[in-house]
Amino acid sequence: MSVISLENIQPDDKIISGKIKLKDHQLSFIETIDECLEEARECSAWRPVAIYADDVLVGFAMYGFVGDPKEAWIDRIMIDSAQQGKGLGQKAMMHLIDVVTKTYDVGEIYLSFVEGNDVAKELYEKLGFKFTGKRDPQGELIYRYEVGQPYSQ
Repeated sequence: MSVISLENIQPDDKIISGKIKLKDHQLSFIETIDECLEEARECSAWRPVAIYADDVLVGFAMYGFVGDPKEAWIDRIMIDSAQQGKGLGQKAMMHLIDVVTKTYDVGEIYLSFVEGNDVAKELYEKLGFKFTGKRDPQGELIYRYEVGQPYSQ
């Protein structure tokens, strides 16, 4: 069983840029790491992190406390194509939920994703995220997680 950990990345640090690869069909579902880091440079509320499983770099995520009113968001998560299918995305999301909850002392966490990304939808719903009935300005589906819900394993 892999131990998941997160390592903060500075927005101008390109240390993992190019090291996390997605499958071709996933490229339209999420921004590149470079685009995420640019967004974090422009908005200091975003926290980019490298995802490790037993000291091996397996992914990237970004979370923050943004908006008006302020809301906690898991804005990005991606697992390297060579590491997919091992349950690391679910473990990383569970860890991110815990980190975001403790960091911001919130009762709800939001995320959004591109409609048609059925793997993400299945994962998020399995973890207890529910569709809010809303979309973000880019048309992505907005989901909300109420802290304390049991995960369906």
